[in-house]
Amino acid sequence: MKKLVYIALLIFGLPIQAQDRVFTFGIVPQQSAITLAKNWGPILQHLSKETGYKIVFRTAKDIPEFEQRVLKGEYDIAYMNPYHYTVFNKKPGYQAFAKQKDKLIYGIIVTRTDSPIKGLKELDGETLVFPSPAAFAASVVPRSSIAAMGINFTPQYVSSHDSVYLNVSKGFFPAGGGIERTLNNTNSDVRDSLKVLWRTPGYTPHAFATHPSLPEAVRSKVVEKMLAMNNSKEGLALLERIKFKGLESAENSDWDDVRSLNITLLDSLLEP
Repeated sequence: MKKLVYIALLIFGLPIQAQDRVFTFGIVPQQSAITLAKNWGPILQHLSKETGYKIVFRTAKDIPEFEQRVLKGEYDIAYMNPYHYTVFNKKPGYQAFAKQKDKLIYGIIVTRTDSPIKGLKELDGETLVFPSPAAFAASVVPRSSIAAMGINFTPQYVSSHDSVYLNVSKGFFPAGGGIERTLNNTNSDVRDSLKVLWRTPGYTPHAFATHPSLPEAVRSKVVEKMLAMNNSKEGLALLERIKFKGLESAENSDWDDVRSLNITLLDSLLEP
């Protein structure tokens, strides 16, 4: 019945109360949809209960599809990588409100624990695996850093961070890019078979941001209740599921360190 009422309101152009709307929360697919839903689902259920709004989990099959969905404004709220935020803040205008507390994001290059590789120079001439061309810390920064060292390699892209770790653990590639949080979150059998060969410098982490069309009252309530998760055992336990120690307020300028890198990979998305 509620669905029929909602459709009728849409047809006849009558105002829809925020409580009657479904708000989508898009999560960048660094891991499989099943893993993301398992870890983020309880957080969004908690947020729905606390705000009084229905907030539902969404992701995409891979990062390029996620980029297209963010560009089209398909997510009311989104969790996106630092470079994505600098792009989608311009178009369609997502505005950051939070980030992981006391955290910088570091890219890592992983190899098997039994690999004889001891340094990056030993990867010269190899094919390395990455989650996507525009995955910031797991791909953009390590690729540019390795290339700047004069190390020649061929990048191979897969669908997620978990796919990188699985491919390296099975020996399909000698090394690959990721970040420590997703490595810690991946299957323990895979994680225990890998070691971190190298880390990038640290940058401002992923952004929680809202689409400009999200009503300000809804945005304010979401921001309030998300940050309030820091203040309860239940909230902190839920954040621990995604390896967060807490959340902190954020603003657009926090990602100026990423902007200073002048990355142009997704500039074509900003064209009219």
